[in-house]
Amino acid sequence: MMLLLWPAAIVHGHGAGDDRDRNVSYLDGIRFVNRDIAKGGREVSLSMDIILDSTKIKTQHTVALTPVLVSEDGKEEFPFGTVIVDGRTRHRVFSRNEALGKENCPERDSAQIVIMRKNGREQSYSYLSVIPYDWRMPDGRLELRESVRGCIGCGEGDTTVVLESRVMERFIPDWKTSRIEPAPEPVKHREESRVAQLQFRQGKHDILPHWNGNKAVLDTVTASVDLVKTKDYIVITGIYVAGFASPEGTWEYNMDLSRSRAEAFAGYIAEHNDVDSNLMHVEWSGEDWNGLRSELMKSAFGKKDLIVGIIDACTDDRNECERLMRDKLTPDEYVWLKENIYPALRRCMYRIEYDVKVFDLDEARNVIHDSPADLSLQEMYMVARSYESGSDEYRYAMEMAAEHFPLEPAVLGDLALNALESGDAGAAVDALEGKIRDAVESGTGERPEMEKTAGLLNILGVAYARTGENAQDRDEAARWFDKARECFETAAGAGCADAGDNLRQVLSVLDQI
Repeated sequence: MMLLLWPAAIVHGHGAGDDRDRNVSYLDGIRFVNRDIAKGGREVSLSMDIILDSTKIKTQHTVALTPVLVSEDGKEEFPFGTVIVDGRTRHRVFSRNEALGKENCPERDSAQIVIMRKNGREQSYSYLSVIPYDWRMPDGRLELRESVRGCIGCGEGDTTVVLESRVMERFIPDWKTSRIEPAPEPVKHREESRVAQLQFRQGKHDILPHWNGNKAVLDTVTASVDLVKTKDYIVITGIYVAGFASPEGTWEYNMDLSRSRAEAFAGYIAEHNDVDSNLMHVEWSGEDWNGLRSELMKSAFGKKDLIVGIIDACTDDRNECERLMRDKLTPDEYVWLKENIYPALRRCMYRIEYDVKVFDLDEARNVIHDSPADLSLQEMYMVARSYESGSDEYRYAMEMAAEHFPLEPAVLGDLALNALESGDAGAAVDALEGKIRDAVESGTGERPEMEKTAGLLNILGVAYARTGENAQDRDEAARWFDKARECFETAAGAGCADAGDNLRQVLSVLDQI
C-alpha cells in the first residue's frame, strides 16, 4: 500500500508562499489503543482501535494516517494501510466528484478506508492491515505518519510520531557447545613400521650384510629395535616381518621365495638384536604387483600406462599378467624394468608392536618432550590442563595432541571452538567440515563413536550459524542457517543435548529471515 502523496510544491505542510509557522496536527485528539503487531508465517499484521471521540476536524481538512514499520537502521520502510479521515465539507466534495465521475486523488482511492468525521460524536475504527514479512523488520520501530491537507490539496501539516520504539524483537540465539573429552586408552598399544630395502640376489633369500648397501639398512633396523627396547616403560608384544618378491618367475615360485626372505630376515633380527624368537612373526605376500604399479606410475617409463592397464586387467592369473607384459615389451624394455623397477619390489617390511604403561602427571610431563607418541591423548590433555591456559607449556601440549591425534574428536572440537572464540567462524568450518562428513560416512555406527561425532556436528552447526549471522543478504544468511539446521538435526538424533537446544533456536532464527 502507498502513502498519500501530494503536490511537490507542498513543503512541511504549508503551501508555497504561506508564511504561517504552525504545523497542523490532530494527533493529540486521536487515540490508538489495543495495538498489536504480530508475525504469522510470511506476513505481518497490525491491529488497533483508532478512537476519534476527542477529535474535531475542520470541515475543509483531510487527515491521512499511515502506520509505517521502519527497519532498525532506518534504511527500509514498510507502510501499512492508510486511513483517511475527512472533515464534513471535504468529504462531500470528494463524494460529489466521485458521483460525477471526476478524477479524485489516486492515493485516496488506494486508502484502506475513508471516514467522514462527525465532530462531537463518539467515533472509532477497528484497524487491521497485513503486509508481507521482510527479514529487516525485527527490532524496527512503528511510526504513525499524519498528513493534513486543506482545500484543493493545500498542505497544512505533516507529523510523525513513534507508536512503538521496538517491535517484533529479533530472536538472539545463545548457541550451546561443549568441549569433547578425550577417550581413555586403558592399553596404549603402539607400533613402528619401516620398510627394509634389503637387496637380495635374484632368486635368493640369504641376507648379505655387506652387499650392495645392506649394512646401512640392517643398522637402521637395529636402531629401531634398540630405541624401543631401551624405554623401561614399554613391553614389546611382537615384531612382524613381511616379505615380497618381484614378478619374474612363476607366482608359486615367488610366493615361496618371499616366505624364505621374510623368515631369513626375522631370524637375522632375533639373532642380532637379542629378541625372543617367540616375539617374531612372519608374513609373506609373494609378487608385489601393487608395488610394481606404484613404482611404474612414479617413473618416466614410456609404456607405463600400457603395463599398468595389464596389471589392472588380469588380477586372477598373475602368471598370465607376466606373460602379457613380456609380449608387449621389447627385450631392452623388459631389461630396463628388471634393472630399474624390480629391485625395489624385492624387499621386507617390519613392524614393532609394543604396549606403553599409563603415566602419572609428573611422568607424562617428561615424556611429552622426549617421546610424545608414547602418551595417550588423555595424558596429553592432563599435561596441558596442569598449566595455565595460554602458557607456553599449555600450547606445546595441545600442539602435540593435534600433531599425534589430528583426527580425534576432542582435538578437532578444540580447534573449532578456539576458532569460534576468536571470532573466526570460517576457520572452525574449515577445521571440521570435510573430516566430519568422512567420519559419518565411514563410521562404525557404534554408539560412543556416534556421540563424539554428534558433538562435532553440533560445533560445526554453530560455526555455520555464526557465519550466517555475518551474511550480507537474506539468501546467504538463509543458506548458512539451513546448513546449521541439518547439522543440529543429525546431532540431536544421535543424542547430543546441546544440538537439540540449538535446533530449536535455529528454527526461530530461520523463521525471522
